[in-house]
Amino acid sequence: MPLRPVRPATRPSWRPARPVARVALAMATAMAASTMALAATAPARASHVARHDRSDPYSPAYRHGYRRGVVPVIGRLGRIRAWRGHHASGARAIVGTQLSYGGGIDGIGVTTGHEKVYLVFWGSQWGKRGTDSERNLTLSGDPSGAAPYLQQLFKGLGTGRETWSGVATQFCQGVPAGATSCPAGNEQHVPYPAGGALAGVWADESGAEPNGATGHQLGAEAVRAAAHFGNKTAAANRNAQYLILSPTKTHPDGFNTASGDFCGWHDWNGDPTLPGGPVASPYGDIAFSNLPYVTDAGQACGKDFVNSGRAGLLDGVSIVTGHEYAETITDQNPAGGWTDAAGDETADLCEWNSGPGAKSADLSLPTGSFAMQSLWVNAASGNGGSCEFHHAIVPDGGGGSNAVTVTNPGDQQTAKGTPVSLPIQAADSAAGQSLSFTATDLPAGLRISGSTGSITGRPTTVGIYSVRVTATDAAGATGSASFTWNVSVGGFFARLLASYPGDNLLRTLTLLRLALADAKGAGRRD
Repeated sequence: MPLRPVRPATRPSWRPARPVARVALAMATAMAASTMALAATAPARASHVARHDRSDPYSPAYRHGYRRGVVPVIGRLGRIRAWRGHHASGARAIVGTQLSYGGGIDGIGVTTGHEKVYLVFWGSQWGKRGTDSERNLTLSGDPSGAAPYLQQLFKGLGTGRETWSGVATQFCQGVPAGATSCPAGNEQHVPYPAGGALAGVWADESGAEPNGATGHQLGAEAVRAAAHFGNKTAAANRNAQYLILSPTKTHPDGFNTASGDFCGWHDWNGDPTLPGGPVASPYGDIAFSNLPYVTDAGQACGKDFVNSGRAGLLDGVSIVTGHEYAETITDQNPAGGWTDAAGDETADLCEWNSGPGAKSADLSLPTGSFAMQSLWVNAASGNGGSCEFHHAIVPDGGGGSNAVTVTNPGDQQTAKGTPVSLPIQAADSAAGQSLSFTATDLPAGLRISGSTGSITGRPTTVGIYSVRVTATDAAGATGSASFTWNVSVGGFFARLLASYPGDNLLRTLTLLRLALADAKGAGRRD
């Protein structure tokens, strides 16, 4: 049974979703049909036809097999279920569904090291970059504010003792294909994202995103993102996923058109069903998600699904994104991870409150409150399962018995143009393991050695950077450390500012002088 949240004496950290009248109306006929099918079915090994069965003409995955874990628009869900009820021979109700392990593809079934989520805002349409008070990237072409919202979400997962992330830790690899549970002692569970899952953010504005980017183009952008973040080995990408976020008024893979009644999907670069075939990658297997500008679809993709008014504007953004994130960590190279007989994954079976058990709700994190959906888990008895919103963390996750630890070097402060040589220390609990190093958000002009972890160079741009250094061993186990790097003004003007620490007027005039010099490409250079 799913754990039920304990309501504190003060304001609860989550509240159940409001009923969505039109979903209930659209699904009424389907529920009756499904009940009739269940009554005519033997209770044993009969398989069901899932909402995303490729033979279902109402599924967004129909003739689009690469749309793994696809989230249909709300209005289509009723028709999908109705089709299932009328056309499924030997169908059984969703309550009898069991997810089973697919045996892995390229040795990859689930994420086994610390989750690394990279947010990729693709296209010059995203507009001018900025930074908010939480040091999140902001973009002028983001009218809904989805960019900082998602950064806060992935910073918050795995913090504040939240247990939504505990649900996925019940899944594992290292079991036979067809297994429906993980035995005690298994050491390859999906890990809990302790300390946060966000590994990097990139606004790729080198050019405009195509108005109707294909699945193949989305996969290629994910490969480019891997290179941008320095993840240029299979080990560096073993536990990484790249969320390709498209700007408003675009239609990636047909989103928000008659041929694309979906809100998002995920896949991997090696899927032969991608339009144009697999995407070449010199960096190993690349997991990615197609995340359109969800608010363009309004209530069809979850606006106001849990909350109302301004508070509900981004409900669909976190529900759909959380859906694809959870399915990637439990089925990283589809369908080598956990799916049912028709290809549904852990979030598919609970989408838009369609499964038994816990419903969508607000997840309260130290970084904010986010509407999220529940996830499907098999029953311990081996008979069906249910949707869970909370679950205690299952131990032994995180790359087998290996544990990688990175020593935090502490916050850094460097004057612009000053030589830097900062060693990064890391250790692996397994003897004889070599480590590779990557870093995100390093100041311009600095680089990290992939083999030693040493950060060297001369910073060229003044600013405050949130650096995250990650060490990865050959088994895919990872460890990270995050710190702030402040690159300050150097040379003559730095000394001038230091000479008048109490004179605010002079400091203001001097800072203005520096800004004008940078803007004109003139002024004194160190």
